[in-house]
Amino acid sequence: MANTLKVWMAPNTVTPDPKDKIFILETTGKADINKIYEEMRAEDTGLRPETIVHVVTLFERVCARLLMNGWQLNTGLFYAVPRLLGLAEDGRWNPEKNSIYVAFTQNKVIREESAKTSIAILGEKADVMYIIGTEDRKTGLKDGTMTPGRNFFVRGANLKVVGTNEAIGVTLTGEDKAVIKLDADQITTNNPSELILLLPSDLKNGKYELTVTTQYSGRTLLKEPRSASVEVHVGESGDEGGGDRPEIE
Repeated sequence: MANTLKVWMAPNTVTPDPKDKIFILETTGKADINKIYEEMRAEDTGLRPETIVHVVTLFERVCARLLMNGWQLNTGLFYAVPRLLGLAEDGRWNPEKNSIYVAFTQNKVIREESAKTSIAILGEKADVMYIIGTEDRKTGLKDGTMTPGRNFFVRGANLKVVGTNEAIGVTLTGEDKAVIKLDADQITTNNPSELILLLPSDLKNGKYELTVTTQYSGRTLLKEPRSASVEVHVGESGDEGGGDRPEIE
């Protein structure tokens, strides 16, 4: 089956040339493990739902166990290798300063699927708001990893946090739907193409949705605020690569 990705053309905020454009994905939505189960069932495999769940869960558990025992893992879908972060202070492993990170790289299955994918250009959006990347300034990781109490870099377009609406600001929404709103002084750099955020020091491990809400639109303020979001995480519970997929408004 052929695949199609829908994209918009938008100004490249990294270069000063106004003619420079980049492609921004028009997201279809967010798919979780249950969506994968549904798609597998739709393939009419003849397997019972509980069998599919068991096999996928077993696959995940075995992959994680191999990685945490030092294996370099090649599944065909991805290549993964464990990495160690932090300095070896006093010749000891300190869980408060050191952590384990798994680096993922796309492999043959994704490359083959990419070759069967066509691009549908929807047009140009001159005033699009998007997040195209993040970086943990402590570790240098660009996969959505955050370090509590440290600076976090967000890059995109039309991100400058301004406006009078009470919704304006930067929020982190946890898996429990609890919302943490950063204080204004925690946005240490506030530019249209980049934000530097000072993260709360008491952030717990887990996934978060980082949302930037603003009325910024060049020279004038929008009547209503708009938002852009990206998935981020603290600790080892994040989705790989989630920080590099822009969502547009």
